Amino acid sequence: MSETLRLGDDTVVAILDRAARGINPVLDLALTDPFGIKGRTFAPTAEERGAAEALLDGIAWVLDTVRFPGTASWEKASDDERARWWVTRIGALNTIAVASPGMFGVLLNRLPIQDVLGFANQAVVLVAVAREHGVTGRSAQVDLLASVLCRRETDASAVLAGATPPSGSADGVSVWRPFGLIGALWRTAGTVRALSDELDKRPQPGGTYALLGNIPVVGVVAGYLGERGALVRAVKQAEKRIADRAPVPATIRRVR
Repeated sequence: MSETLRLGDDTVVAILDRAARGINPVLDLALTDPFGIKGRTFAPTAEERGAAEALLDGIAWVLDTVRFPGTASWEKASDDERARWWVTRIGALNTIAVASPGMFGVLLNRLPIQDVLGFANQAVVLVAVAREHGVTGRSAQVDLLASVLCRRETDASAVLAGATPPSGSADGVSVWRPFGLIGALWRTAGTVRALSDELDKRPQPGGTYALLGNIPVVGVVAGYLGERGALVRAVKQAEKRIADRAPVPATIRRVR
């Protein structure tokens, strides 16, 4: 893309802000417990219980074992452990969808669908990881996404200060549907498509995986492994950026 046709920072910020605005409510949803199942992980199992109670306790045990957000094991986890959860659980699951076009090899690799899904997957996981490290402001999240995925240093708070707040809640309409965390991938993909040539600036799969991705069927496995590695690199870059910009705790500051 020529420099004259390069998307302006304001446009990139606006698109990433819309993406983050759609991702955050879904992540909030993961912490809710509408049926009281997660709450069972905080209390001892009743000695006498019926079949229905035993089933609910079994589901609660599974959720606690995988350290699902909102369970007792989640509450005991450190920030780093919670961040790793989003990468190893949701990131891995979404990466299957990202790699699926590899089933058709080079036929679909010529289309931008995999880059769009890969970018969206990284955006969802990066927002989740950022939240676990205390980056909860949307402007800060947008700046993080712009830095890691678009290789731009932006000031989203300044850009968005004069923007008109979006009306309604179009981005959150479907968060209550089943598999909301996976659905966030597809909604985010629809949003970031407008970034066009910015998509290939994100951390990418290695060259070997990209080459194998042109082979039908084999491309699924290669695509998964490649995108998985790219996601891990994106998270490491994000965490380094967060650490570099974290304020020094008052207890360890020294007057020079």
